[in-house]
Amino acid sequence: MRRSQHPEPLASPVPPVDDSTAQVVDLGRYERRLREAGFSKVAGADEAGRGALAGPLVAAAVILPGAFDLEGIRDSKLLSSGQRERAYARIRAGAISIAVCRATPQRIDGYGLHRSNLALLRRAVRTLDVEPDYVLVDGFPPGRIPVPCLSIKKGDLVTASVAAASIVAKVVRDRSMRRYHRRWPEYGFDHNKGYGTPDHLRALDRWGPTPIHRLSFRGVGQVSLDLDTDPSVPQAEQPIHVGGAGATPEGGTPPTWDDEIS
Repeated sequence: MRRSQHPEPLASPVPPVDDSTAQVVDLGRYERRLREAGFSKVAGADEAGRGALAGPLVAAAVILPGAFDLEGIRDSKLLSSGQRERAYARIRAGAISIAVCRATPQRIDGYGLHRSNLALLRRAVRTLDVEPDYVLVDGFPPGRIPVPCLSIKKGDLVTASVAAASIVAKVVRDRSMRRYHRRWPEYGFDHNKGYGTPDHLRALDRWGPTPIHRLSFRGVGQVSLDLDTDPSVPQAEQPIHVGGAGATPEGGTPPTWDDEIS
């Protein structure tokens, strides 16, 4: 990918939106303003599964064409499972480029959630088979992306390409968790998707963690769980050694990722 300078006038393509008062959001306006400024291929990137106790962290990057119909495209968390699947099929059929990557629970345990999250977003953008001119990401700036990049708070609520990426990442991850449910049905992965619901916490307390649980998350590796605590917060963001698996220490070989488009 070529190295580009961030154009000063586009540090914020449109004014920030007050989501508390906005009733209807023009989801395509960020991308539209960027195309008007000469950026024809705008990628959005987002992740799914950040707060889950089990399963992979999945990141997606999506480049939509300017004429893409945004009907039914919005933050994946606001859509039903059926709506997400239908939107996913439309995105897959109409997108210019899609890339999906995942980080295993072992990578998250070894490198920390936040570090893994940012690296995975960078990986998804770099895996696109069409080079973007500009990248929009939800939340924290991932850094080290060799094209202009803007991080947007609640980006999946206000930008089309980030919303599309959130849908792709969520659908891919949910399908993975349903497959894991067939192997470990007692944990209810088909409906809780690895998040810390009461039934999931009770299953952990009774049977202990599976190989797809994130042992660095509070309570997951303990024999008994306090159901009043929030286990979705990692015990530490620093690299740790988990279960004799030989996690690489800080400064060692960078993590590898399992790339996937499904």
